Amino acid sequence: MVEGSSVQGLPGERERIGIDTNVFIYFLENHPRYGAWCVSLFDRIERGHNPAVTSTVTLLELLVQPYREQKEELAQKIFALTSTYPKIEWVPVTMNLADRAAELRARYRLSTPDAIQLATAISHRAGRFYGNDRSLRRVKEIECVIVDDVI
Repeated sequence: MVEGSSVQGLPGERERIGIDTNVFIYFLENHPRYGAWCVSLFDRIERGHNPAVTSTVTLLELLVQPYREQKEELAQKIFALTSTYPKIEWVPVTMNLADRAAELRARYRLSTPDAIQLATAISHRAGRFYGNDRSLRRVKEIECVIVDDVI
């Protein structure tokens, strides 16, 4: 358990965190296994206990399914919620981030989205990165918390 938090795996007070897309999905869809834990995490972010950072790639990934299913209203709701959620910094992919992501992708054989997310978190001084992809365990530059491991 992390000092200063009452739920296993949550960050300590004032710790800046990076968030992967799947954590947003679990939160938005109130996932049966991960939803309650993700609500606790996002509550900490909203209350200002933990500033958070994510790449704009997150929004791209969140909107694919609604657009695929031609659910424009759902896509608009997701866009509105994510773009106005307090205390989350949305970082665009810059040349420097792309370079850092390529380095991480080459070193750890990560997917491009995962490498971008990690480069974003590392470059914006997050202490931890929250995701649910076991390949994140290989990464040494930042502590990666696998949601499945803390539930």
